[in-house]
Amino acid sequence: MSRVVGVTGGTGVVGSSLVRHLVEDGHRVRALARSEASARLLTGMGAEPVTGDVLDRDSVISGFSGAEWVFHVAGVNEMCSRDPAIMYRVNHEGTLNVLEAVRAVGAQRMIHTSSAVTIGEPRGSVAVETMPHRGSYLSNYERSKTESEQALLEARGDTEVVMVNPASVQGPGRATGTGKIIIDILSHKLGVLLDTILTLVDIDDTARGHLLAAENGRPGERYLLAGWYGSIHDALSIVESVTGETIDVRFLPIPLAAAGSAVMAGVDRVRGRKPRFCPEMIRVMAHGHTYDGSRATRELGLEYTPIAETLRNIIEWAHGEGLLDDTG
Repeated sequence: MSRVVGVTGGTGVVGSSLVRHLVEDGHRVRALARSEASARLLTGMGAEPVTGDVLDRDSVISGFSGAEWVFHVAGVNEMCSRDPAIMYRVNHEGTLNVLEAVRAVGAQRMIHTSSAVTIGEPRGSVAVETMPHRGSYLSNYERSKTESEQALLEARGDTEVVMVNPASVQGPGRATGTGKIIIDILSHKLGVLLDTILTLVDIDDTARGHLLAAENGRPGERYLLAGWYGSIHDALSIVESVTGETIDVRFLPIPLAAAGSAVMAGVDRVRGRKPRFCPEMIRVMAHGHTYDGSRATRELGLEYTPIAETLRNIIEWAHGEGLLDDTG
């Protein structure tokens, strides 16, 4: 069934994949655009760009007039932030503005892109949607997303709100965060890692998970999107099997990494640039994350892409973009 659909964050990694899937499924997509460049990108994907910003509630209401579903994907995901107040404002105030817009335009439901980090599982445990938060935060990002999710649940009233909570999203187009680490390892630019646990989800699975949440998700519930988890050693072994190359890295002890990150962050701030490493980044990696994404399979019908296929797609894309020239 074709619908009029509103999307925030439609030019981001997750948002752009979602927009493409919505357009392919025959939906009419109205996507917020904060700039002419964003509007051009959205037009190229087959969406209708509408001028707006999640911090400007009236612009969201105007842009999403007539929408039946609204996907709120926009947000700030940042580590080592020089000004976390901006992230808190976008992730919290922006989310509540979109909720108000959903009510104002009479949309049937809001699908909110939260994050797996809002589960807040204790170290060493397998996280599921119903687990209580540990009560402390590893990063400003975790706190901002957790508080915005809680505020949304408290304010939703009779509005149908379904939350999707992706783990680390990976696939073609992702050249930041864990995606950058993968590319740097393949380019032999990163020889040191921390021993940690990862949970990954394919970018196309993430988009499909959003669509299935809109169709089948239960209001007030959240759905972890997590296709694979394992140790960094397991991940490196899969990369080696896909590429046929031996990955030569060494592992840095956590205490040494924590001390070094504090020094590096201080030096970067003195030089007026965003820190490349910082204590909160080390805290997140030292904690590790194991997320169970099976609920999305059971209740939404999401089937996950094998991790080897995801990594192969990343590598092919990175080669095509010239990001792996050093590997030959």
